[in-house]
Amino acid sequence: MSEESPPASTSTVSKAGYRLSDLVGYALKLGTIGFGGPVALVGYMHRDLVEQRKWISEAEYKEGLTLAQLMPGPLAAQLAIYLGFVHYGVLGATLVGVAFVLPSFLMVLALGWAYVEYGGISWMQAVFYGVGAAVIGIITLSAYKLTQKTIGKNGLLWAIYLASAAVTIITESESIWLFLGAGVIVWTVRTWPRKAAPTTTVASIAPPLLIAAAPGAKASLNELLTQIAIFFTKAGAFVFGSGLAIVPFLYGGVVKEYGWLNDQEFLDAVAVAMITPGPVVITVGFIGYIVTGRGTDFWTGLTGASVAALATFLPCYLFTIIPAPYFKKHGKRPGIIAFVDGVTAAAVGAIAGACVVLGRRTIFTDSWNPDYPKIAILLITVGLLLRFKKLSEPIIVIGAAVAGLLLFPFVHP
Repeated sequence: MSEESPPASTSTVSKAGYRLSDLVGYALKLGTIGFGGPVALVGYMHRDLVEQRKWISEAEYKEGLTLAQLMPGPLAAQLAIYLGFVHYGVLGATLVGVAFVLPSFLMVLALGWAYVEYGGISWMQAVFYGVGAAVIGIITLSAYKLTQKTIGKNGLLWAIYLASAAVTIITESESIWLFLGAGVIVWTVRTWPRKAAPTTTVASIAPPLLIAAAPGAKASLNELLTQIAIFFTKAGAFVFGSGLAIVPFLYGGVVKEYGWLNDQEFLDAVAVAMITPGPVVITVGFIGYIVTGRGTDFWTGLTGASVAALATFLPCYLFTIIPAPYFKKHGKRPGIIAFVDGVTAAAVGAIAGACVVLGRRTIFTDSWNPDYPKIAILLITVGLLLRFKKLSEPIIVIGAAVAGLLLFPFVHP
């Protein structure tokens, strides 16, 4: 496989056996119907591109997942960008990244317009009541399949996997230092009897960090857009972990620091992220629209949404394409393979731990009372997906949304 960028034509089949237009079409479809958040999305990519279509090798997928975990920004979007880069370079990374993000951006833009025009989205709680439980079932199955595929029977990787899952469950957060430490441990164990290759180190595949200036005072629309650009650039450049990891950072900024949204509006924004397909982080478009579109017009809101989304995703794009050539060039070295295996084990463990955290928050109330209708929806989701292998996840999500609309008035009268 050549390390150089292929010809610009998207209609020519590469050595990988697929066209760039095929991969862009897949990214567009996944961005349109891929429910379940980052955990489910990375699972879909593995199932579709590695297992079924075999466009991407297991090693290439693991390299992309490792890079997405090591770099700040949304996990699923970075993995999609890297997989676009594998055979089609920067052009592939760019087109796949845009195709993956654009559908959900248009959806949250429409929801933002409706939210501003009609004063909130009261039906969303009922929809999310059902969808949230179904999503837990979807991401749990995805995490299980990833665990089977990536951990295997290796005792060291299982120890790292379980430790990472435990830390995620206890702290309800993900740590970049845990991923790095896992990589170093496996690298040390596997290469200890031999001398490490002097030409490649972990530091050699790390890109330079972006530096964002401090936000200024709120005043005119242009200054507000500048504040939005700076704040969301920091969100994209300095928040590690999956897309859900950005939620606490956003809350501290848009609610506490700037006062752009109140608590209920912020919860609505998070709900929008969970009931729409594509990357969870796309809720920044919804937030950007509300902040600038309230009291103005659609085009002003569109500007705010576009600035927020671009500022968030540009850093993760750069943090993917800059180190990607080094991953492709050095990724086959034994030391790098060992490091990647360690990080991957920790990453998948964190994903499994996130399933437990999200499940606990979704299925139980604050007083730890089980929500039996949600448990029923979750179990039905898992049962349907196990029984009908080709059943589409969007059908499950739509069914769960209908169930939520029917059940919510009885559960919360």
